[in-house]
Amino acid sequence: MPELPEVETIKRDLLSQVVGKVIEDVSLFDFNVVRSPSPEDFCEYLRCNAIADVRRRGKYLLFPLSSGKTLIIHLKMSGVLQLQLLPSETDVLPRAVLRLDNGGQLCFFDRRKLGAMWLVEDANEIIGKLGPEPLDKELTPRLLGELLGKRNVAIKALLCDQHVVAGIGNMYADEALFAARIHPLRKGKDLSVGEVKRLHTAIHEVLTFAIVNGGASVDTYQRPNGERGFAHFFFRVAHRYGESCYACNSRIRRTLIRGRGSYFCPKCQAADTANRVV
Repeated sequence: MPELPEVETIKRDLLSQVVGKVIEDVSLFDFNVVRSPSPEDFCEYLRCNAIADVRRRGKYLLFPLSSGKTLIIHLKMSGVLQLQLLPSETDVLPRAVLRLDNGGQLCFFDRRKLGAMWLVEDANEIIGKLGPEPLDKELTPRLLGELLGKRNVAIKALLCDQHVVAGIGNMYADEALFAARIHPLRKGKDLSVGEVKRLHTAIHEVLTFAIVNGGASVDTYQRPNGERGFAHFFFRVAHRYGESCYACNSRIRRTLIRGRGSYFCPKCQAADTANRVV
């Protein structure tokens, strides 16, 4: 699933390419991609609108429009936005295509068909309940400690909860916990002040480094120009089950936490929960 670094990379790539462009036409090849309003109104209200900006909130892409409405896109598990400067033929049919006044088109591909699009008057209808942004100054170590400190829930699950902190997903939660030397099954309420500070630093460093490297192409993710990201080449634990830890040479292990595969080093992230590991 595209997580914060991937969505941030897409946002930055699109900013210089689509801002100021007018959406001349909209084609929907799967009406289910539109959650609000109706597919017919969605297409009608988008036409002849200029894209005023491209923003990110959590894992959502926001496109404020000249009409005052906002187009919101969530890529979910397998969504890909491709900016094609010229129409092209492909064996894979996009779920939606926005045709721009410069002759290009923004295509929404989605193999698993879980992604979604909204056109709303108030973006908070969709994103209003998200937690703080992990790279914002407002998320201090103290605030992070307050968000985690009363929760009798595995820290890995808390980091993936978009109502706690927005944008961190499975891969980067694993990477941040490894960098902070915290076992993913530790409870949020049990973390010490020092561990919370380490985790805060790790989250910032892991996400920033991944953005610099264009995100991680471990599955379908690619940038709008079709290029892949490189962040996965630097993963320390994520998606490395059975491989050697770069720090201590132990074998990377995997456990399920609320249905998510979680990767960690049993030595660098030691805890008394080893008997729950698969």
